[in-house]
Amino acid sequence: MTPALVVGAGPAGAVAALVLARAGVHVRLVDRSEFPRNKLCGDTLNPGALSILDRLGLGERVRARAVPISGMVVTGPHGVRVACNYPGGLSGAAISRKDLDATLVDAAIAAGVDFTPSVRVNGPLDVSNWRVAGVRIGAREQHLPARVVIAADGRRSALAFGLGLTRFAEAPKRWAFGAYFTDVDEVTARGEMHVRTDGYIGVAGLGSGLTNVCVVREVGPGHVDRVPPDQVIARALSSDPGLRDRFARARQISRVSSLGPLAVEAQAAGCPGLLLAGDAAGFVDPMTGDGLRFALRGGELAAESALFELQTGIPAHNRLDQARRREFTGKWRINRALRALAGSPGGVRIAAAISARWALPVRYLIGVAGDVPLARS
Repeated sequence: MTPALVVGAGPAGAVAALVLARAGVHVRLVDRSEFPRNKLCGDTLNPGALSILDRLGLGERVRARAVPISGMVVTGPHGVRVACNYPGGLSGAAISRKDLDATLVDAAIAAGVDFTPSVRVNGPLDVSNWRVAGVRIGAREQHLPARVVIAADGRRSALAFGLGLTRFAEAPKRWAFGAYFTDVDEVTARGEMHVRTDGYIGVAGLGSGLTNVCVVREVGPGHVDRVPPDQVIARALSSDPGLRDRFARARQISRVSSLGPLAVEAQAAGCPGLLLAGDAAGFVDPMTGDGLRFALRGGELAAESALFELQTGIPAHNRLDQARRREFTGKWRINRALRALAGSPGGVRIAAAISARWALPVRYLIGVAGDVPLARS
């Protein structure tokens, strides 16, 4: 029986496996995809996320494949625009998820993790007495037993959903649409968030003329469900007064990827034998661009709880839940408030009017979104 099995080799799962392996645990890491693989993401790491990678000894490796982000530009309706750099010389980084995930998985393998791609997990193994003893995989329902399982297999986690630990939020029903472009004008060293009354648009330059664009829109009656996914980004850009001219000569060089509904609510951080990490532990629409910081730190916390369970035999899911609440509650509240604001056309207009006259609140939020206090500690 494998001591620790990690399902999902994204940032949360790879970091969890890496931390466990460095602690001397035999770890098996599986993922449904072949690596390297593309993944819909804003492709940005804020200063707080980079500080975690520095602590893991991976910061310089990631920076070598990334371009620096010096700060943020936030715009709103009616031409409102606030731009500022992160304080104290701090910076974030823009890197494709394909490159980031490959870097983290390679580090885990180098630490001794046994990684197997193209493994589809169907559900938990042996939950009699409410304890997970591994997972079921493949068409023939093979078994992978483990003393502790970390589910980091995304928002639609077969393990978390299968056990009723998570569910899609009733509202809002937002979807993300992403694609890559070249020849976008006026791309700078700052990340961009363009908040509109019908959603928001993220823009990030990845270097070598490549730009990531993510459009988040409400899906429901009268919303983007009536628009083909491959047209959502084109329509959003062509109809936006602040972005239309910048994308006039741009070329879309990838298919449009879609993801949704975004918001996932977690009822618990796991159960005996199972711990949740990354989006599998709940997903708050991260319009502040800090989703990867949640994933990286969540992977660390899951690994620390798994070590406790392996050493003591005591289920650690409640311990993980408490650790996640201590670490993330403040940021969750900010994200939910901003998500509610972005979902209210009237609220966006009021915020835009205030920001046009007083930029300090937006500058403060840029620092909070970048997890600047954590990066300084």
